[in-house]
Amino acid sequence: MDGFTPLGATLGGIMIGASAALFLLLNGRIAGISGILGGLLAPPSRESGWRVAFLAGLILAPLAYAGLGGSLPPVTVDASYPVLALAGLLVGFGARMGSGCTSGHGVCGIGRGSPRSLVATGTFMAVAILTVLVARHLTGA
Repeated sequence: MDGFTPLGATLGGIMIGASAALFLLLNGRIAGISGILGGLLAPPSRESGWRVAFLAGLILAPLAYAGLGGSLPPVTVDASYPVLALAGLLVGFGARMGSGCTSGHGVCGIGRGSPRSLVATGTFMAVAILTVLVARHLTGA
């Protein structure tokens, strides 16, 4: 949290919320990343174009920002490839089991007042807090 500023966080939150609301209003879809990606892994459909465009935007936007002179934070990962693979599988399993991910439930579902999303997001947060407690404070990793 070296670069945290209340103004930047507020503007970022407004942009995320506004884009999720616009996506729902214009497309009638929830901007949940796991659902969008999962739709691409299913047999080809006529909906694959917008899904590819959405995911490409997630990848290309930071590159465009950096190309325009913005500075991206350094990314360091202090885990082995097997641990990363296991973590990815667990996240994917959890997103499937929870019928969505943090973006779908946390941003879109809570904004719509969905009780299921309130429970899912509370569960995500509780497990994340417990994971950090165990990984960083109890095991010293």
